[in-house]
Amino acid sequence: MQTLTNMLSLSPSVTANTHTLKPSNPNHLFLITSPSFTNRRHSVKPISAIINPSSFKNPQPPPQQQVYQPFRPPPEPLPSQYSTLDIAGRIDILANRLGLWYQYAPLITSLIREGFSPPTIEETTGITGVEQNRLIVATQVRDSLVQSNADPDLLYAFETSGAELLYEIRLLSTSQRVAAARFLVENNCDGKAAQELARAMKDFPSRRGDKGWESFDYTLPGDCLSFMYYRQGREHKNPSDQRSSALEQALRVAETEKARKVVLEELEGNEEEDKVEDGERVRVPVVRLRIGEVAEASSVVVLPVCGAEEKEVLEAPFECRSEGEFGVVVAEKGWARWVVLPWWEPVVGLIKGGVVVSFPDARVLPWKANRWYKEEAVLVVADRSKREVGADDGFYLVNGYGDDGGLKVERGLTLKEKGFTQSLGTVLLVVRPPKDENEDQLTDEDWE
Repeated sequence: MQTLTNMLSLSPSVTANTHTLKPSNPNHLFLITSPSFTNRRHSVKPISAIINPSSFKNPQPPPQQQVYQPFRPPPEPLPSQYSTLDIAGRIDILANRLGLWYQYAPLITSLIREGFSPPTIEETTGITGVEQNRLIVATQVRDSLVQSNADPDLLYAFETSGAELLYEIRLLSTSQRVAAARFLVENNCDGKAAQELARAMKDFPSRRGDKGWESFDYTLPGDCLSFMYYRQGREHKNPSDQRSSALEQALRVAETEKARKVVLEELEGNEEEDKVEDGERVRVPVVRLRIGEVAEASSVVVLPVCGAEEKEVLEAPFECRSEGEFGVVVAEKGWARWVVLPWWEPVVGLIKGGVVVSFPDARVLPWKANRWYKEEAVLVVADRSKREVGADDGFYLVNGYGDDGGLKVERGLTLKEKGFTQSLGTVLLVVRPPKDENEDQLTDEDWE
């Protein structure tokens, strides 16, 4: 009772003196002093708090805890026969593949929404993660065909084993999917053929300006695929088995007569541009390398790269060849810089002496109009095995004259007028760097 009485008597005094907190030192303690109780045996114990200087700054909210949230696909309506199934029933349907593939595919999505991960679904149903994704995506593609009022016979062709084929055309537009699906069925295509078709249709618009492009119909899957084979065939040596095989494939799948005619002319070698005759105008293509073009090329060429210095051009490896079953590239000596380019027609016959000279801009080239020559770097592909300045309309890599005295490209007639009979090499090709947007290729009139 005595203690309780003392505690009750303390409350008013402590409350009345709480405003007399006196810090004796910023790093020490706050002490409460009460004059009326300093002489008592049961004095009030000090209340202490350590001052943290940082506490006077603007308080920072505690970081929110990042909780992992697994992917939840958007809800898809389950087929009526599966709508009342519990989780165990859905797993049983998937494990035993009961029904058509596009009917039980939504069950995978429903299990993921319930918290199942793809590895867990694989353990319980035997359907791998890759196959789960293929079934879900292929079902969405099939639904787009249904919404486009595709022919029932076309849909029926994908009833039993169409997931692999429909999955490959997922990146095409809805109208393209219908045309592609019809082409796959009519030509009994497998998964690999479906992948090539989708890639050809997706890539066709970006090839505007390529040789023969205007002769193929963009709306027809067969023509898109034919153009891809046609372009690949032109990348090979003439004659060669690879070239003939690719062109024969192009001829076989072409749908329009105009496309067949172009492919047939290339196959028979009757195009006038492929004939090299005395006195014919020499053309040096100026091409822009497209993003992903090297990866898509069926054949490539590896060439040493040097700076705009005569010494480097002369010292670069003269011969590179591929050896063994894996086509390992072997050079006659070590070199620091190399570039991989598609095996375009101008470099098909380049066996020895090939070199690529890197210029910071295109001012070294004889343009008539300086539209972009200060804006981007260029690569000049030259053949050092052909050093003689021959054709007046030819272009050659030279050094040693002009105001700057550096490497540059000049026309044969100009060099002859200045007394040049030898060069560092004949220019075969000029390559511009890749960009996202497509631009028109340089025309013959842009050369001086």
